[in-house]
Amino acid sequence: MDTLNSLALEVPIVSARYAYRFIRFMESRGVKRHTILEDTGVTEDMLESPEASLSMNQVLAVLGKADWLMTDERAAFEFGQQLDLPSHGLLGFAVLGQENPRRLISMIVQYLRVGLPLMDMELASTGSTFRIRLIDTWGLGSLRPCLTKIYMGSIHRVSSQVCSHFSFQFDFPSVIPEEDWKRLAPGCEFEFNANVSQVTMPLNGLPIRKDDASLEFLVARTRHDRKQHILEADETVMQVRELMMSQPGRPCTTENIARRLDISPRTLRQHLASAGTSFRELRNDIRESFATLYLKDTNVPLESIAEKLGFSDQAGFTKAYRSWTGHTPGDVRRKARKKK
Repeated sequence: MDTLNSLALEVPIVSARYAYRFIRFMESRGVKRHTILEDTGVTEDMLESPEASLSMNQVLAVLGKADWLMTDERAAFEFGQQLDLPSHGLLGFAVLGQENPRRLISMIVQYLRVGLPLMDMELASTGSTFRIRLIDTWGLGSLRPCLTKIYMGSIHRVSSQVCSHFSFQFDFPSVIPEEDWKRLAPGCEFEFNANVSQVTMPLNGLPIRKDDASLEFLVARTRHDRKQHILEADETVMQVRELMMSQPGRPCTTENIARRLDISPRTLRQHLASAGTSFRELRNDIRESFATLYLKDTNVPLESIAEKLGFSDQAGFTKAYRSWTGHTPGDVRRKARKKK
């Protein structure tokens, strides 16, 4: 592993609230807290602090200890199912305050990619069916199955409001019969030794329930303006936004997006113009949302944020962010820390 990657593993990037909930889950299964925390660099004070964050090395150390203590290979998926929307700390997260299941799914994926960057997520949709593929960008090795199952369990929990059927695929084996897995998610399918780890889920076509506590928490944090509501009423604009959000830091051009939508770049520009927006405006809006989440909810260095969002250097990111918001990234991060 080169020096840059070694340093990245030491950067605090994940809220300690996840470790706290995981430790509590393991304790409920009879595993002592000190057994898991020993020699991991994670302290009791960190678990109790709302401001603490863990580095990737610390996360891997905790999971490594717990992985061999789990007597049931379904345990990681079960823990993931306990991670509902409030558990992810969606404070200030921009989600539409209307019954829009397509938007709910894409925004959940957007947040998880930023707030829980242990694995990357690639979102794609065909009609009313969504597919979320998990990508190991850290080289997780033997811990990849454990983290994959945690992510899948949480996706099942937070998406169950708008999707009633899930087809889970894992690119590793299982010794447990599929029927035992189905007890965790009745009516769903589980496939192991697949080519990729992904979940496919069609929308159930039902309106979002208004009496769900997790959803009420999410909607209560919504801060979209009137213009955003109008833009996302157009199906083409929504599809473009979804594609952009699935790869905010990768080359994202009009030609590439048009190719994925199977239309010409000219037709794409016309559709966007009819909706009152442009490719540049949409992309900048998404980059601003991602940047603000990174700045307020993580400790990821500014230069890393710039790279993730496709900027050639930190200076270019700072200039762009200031033009979008009137504030520098440093100012936003300092202000967010003072409020905690």
